[in-house]
Amino acid sequence: MSRATRFSLTALGSLIALTAPAAPAQEATSAGSLLQEIVVTAQRREEQVQDVPIAISAFSDAQLEQLAVTETLGIVKLIPNLLGFNNTGLGTANGYYMRGLGNTESIATFDPPVGTYVDEVFISRQNANNLGLFDVDRLEVLRGPQGALFGRNTTGGAINVILRKPAQEFGGYLEAGFGQFGAWNVRGSADLPVSDSFLTKVSVYATQDDGYVSNPVTGEDDLNAAESLGARLAARWLISDSLTWDLAAQYTKDEGANLLNFELGGPQLAADSPAAIASVAQRCRGVVTKSRFYCTGLRQTGTPLAGLLVNEKASLPLGNEVENWMFTSNIGWDTSVGTVNFITGYVDLHQEFALDFFNGTPAPFVGAAAGGFTIANVGDHRQVSQEIKLTGDLTDNIRYVAGVYYFREKNETDFGDIFGLGAVTLVLEDRILKNEAEAWAAYTQWDFTFADAWTLTLGGRFTDESKEIDFIANANPMLGAPTSANRVNSANIAAAGIPLEQSTSLFTPRVALKWDISNDVNVFASATRGFKSGGWNARATGAGAPSLILPFDPEIAWSYELGLRSEWLDRRLRLNLTAFQLDVEALQTPSAFTNPTTGAITFITRNFSDLENKGIEAELIFSPIDDLTLFAFAGFQDAEYTNIAASIRQQQAICLAALAMGASTQCSQGIVNNLGGIAPPVRTPDTLTLGGNYTFRFGDSLALTPNITWTRFSDYNVGTNGSPVALVDGTDTFDAGVTLAADAGWSVQAFCRNCNNEVQIVSTLSELPYVQDPRTWGVNFKYNFGVRK
Repeated sequence: MSRATRFSLTALGSLIALTAPAAPAQEATSAGSLLQEIVVTAQRREEQVQDVPIAISAFSDAQLEQLAVTETLGIVKLIPNLLGFNNTGLGTANGYYMRGLGNTESIATFDPPVGTYVDEVFISRQNANNLGLFDVDRLEVLRGPQGALFGRNTTGGAINVILRKPAQEFGGYLEAGFGQFGAWNVRGSADLPVSDSFLTKVSVYATQDDGYVSNPVTGEDDLNAAESLGARLAARWLISDSLTWDLAAQYTKDEGANLLNFELGGPQLAADSPAAIASVAQRCRGVVTKSRFYCTGLRQTGTPLAGLLVNEKASLPLGNEVENWMFTSNIGWDTSVGTVNFITGYVDLHQEFALDFFNGTPAPFVGAAAGGFTIANVGDHRQVSQEIKLTGDLTDNIRYVAGVYYFREKNETDFGDIFGLGAVTLVLEDRILKNEAEAWAAYTQWDFTFADAWTLTLGGRFTDESKEIDFIANANPMLGAPTSANRVNSANIAAAGIPLEQSTSLFTPRVALKWDISNDVNVFASATRGFKSGGWNARATGAGAPSLILPFDPEIAWSYELGLRSEWLDRRLRLNLTAFQLDVEALQTPSAFTNPTTGAITFITRNFSDLENKGIEAELIFSPIDDLTLFAFAGFQDAEYTNIAASIRQQQAICLAALAMGASTQCSQGIVNNLGGIAPPVRTPDTLTLGGNYTFRFGDSLALTPNITWTRFSDYNVGTNGSPVALVDGTDTFDAGVTLAADAGWSVQAFCRNCNNEVQIVSTLSELPYVQDPRTWGVNFKYNFGVRK
């Protein structure tokens, strides 16, 4: 019996043991307390978070501020069984893994299984999902499939960001700060009511840092720098007592790369030979000015890609930039049968990047004229969604949610791949990808309360979606003619027998039964289905590339949960437990490995296997005395691949035969490791976070609150092929801060993240490790004015 299984059985026993009636409720807790009651919309209607029969974690704006969380990536340490990290190369794109389901690909033929939502609008592209939380009302994280009410692409879960609506009175805040690596930030928001019925809000922010990576070879000292700015204009029109219209327009611009970097003499180079390590260290020794170094002969200024690639991307410098416009509209109409919401969303995203994924590595790649392996990309991504949702109470004991949903996106990506071996530069491919997706859905969920304490939930969603792709080979003089047989274009792909269209129709039900043992204790059991869309392996390059634009099937997940939601000791103690079993069919696994013949990166994504994962998640918050809060968030999981594809078994046999002859053919590829075995499921560690804070009060006007958080990730695999560099040891990180606040409305906060400067490998690409940010510190000053005081 595994550790996770034993822990799960123990936790299930606790569901029976912890059923004594709770004491009467205490008075409301402070706004920043983690015991604060939060109203959430996890079931597409407003409910207290403790009443929802879903594995959910929720944080208010005050709680996020107390913990110095300023972007969605900052919540990762607070959620059991959630991993999050900047994608390789892209500092604006987060890869999220929830209960072992995630995605590291940002190209538009892939969809993330952990969906991101802003004000009930789905954000389809991963390219810019590291959202700045500059005017947030609350943040909800739903674990497990959410196929009934949130739809496709939520097999792992959903991250739901709810922004503040305009207030009826003048108020707001101003904030400014500075920190390590030349960091600075300014934020502000103001509620500006025009009249009693027309309310407006303006919010802005800007952040910047000089980067934490230096390049001793080229003298650069600002690599992996980040710059971000944004503005949001929101309006609320109270047309009548029964009709409200919420509108918002938001613009953000983010610049930030996640270039490969190493700690001098650090463990990231362990997979390289001692001679290679010595070579890199010798070039960089004595001239490292920041906490990490990056060694390369490439300096992408001017037009380093000119003559190699064509179109706009040929003039891109090293880096990554994303511009994003988002418009949302929500008309709420209270009728005799319930509340009807007309929810409209539009997103227009433009991205440009040129990233060298082999820079910083030993010879022969160092000194390549255009980098060791460079991808240049110009992408335009547009999406529109329309939803009509009806919520209401049929009787005192019957509640419902129902709706219809339409989604469409169009993407155009012009991208090229360059491979360099010292003075030799090869253009692997230069093409334009156009792809579209369209989905219709109808959903409903009904809650039936009986015997005063039992609630049966029945719901489901029917989705019909279609996708299509079109590849156009660019007229690049470095390659063959756009119509030649080895170029990636739609005609050659179709000639290889690969479909250019996909369609899926699927019903995703949900069943749950909740028992309210008392006002403060309930238990529930549920079964939920979800699916993630299929797609194509769009990054194929080199000889035979058209035949490698292979489709992969939708990922279908069933989740079974048993949960406890409870509060004790005058609501000074909150204990939430969830035991789960997740069964995933046709798991989508993106993989990248070094081609042993050419030395270039080969990308492949297939449904290599199914996945089974079972475990337990626990959230404990305890305030034994006033002003003291202690918390523990733990996740334990036991994942394994099942129903391994026949092609993988054949690949294993070839690998083992090659190893016996002193070679390594088809080893370290896909989910086959360097020894011919099956790699452990990727990114499924146990997680544990412990922390607390205490408020010291000085009279009636000042409060000083220090806080500390310790996070532990157990040993786990960060690369699909389970190579030695991807099997990382457990890590421990500390975050800390102290806030001085006055009743007059001002506060000052000092904080550090990764205070112990732990070097944690979070991803690999072709045996090269990518690491989390180093230690950073900062100081923020804030002033609340008007009603925000």
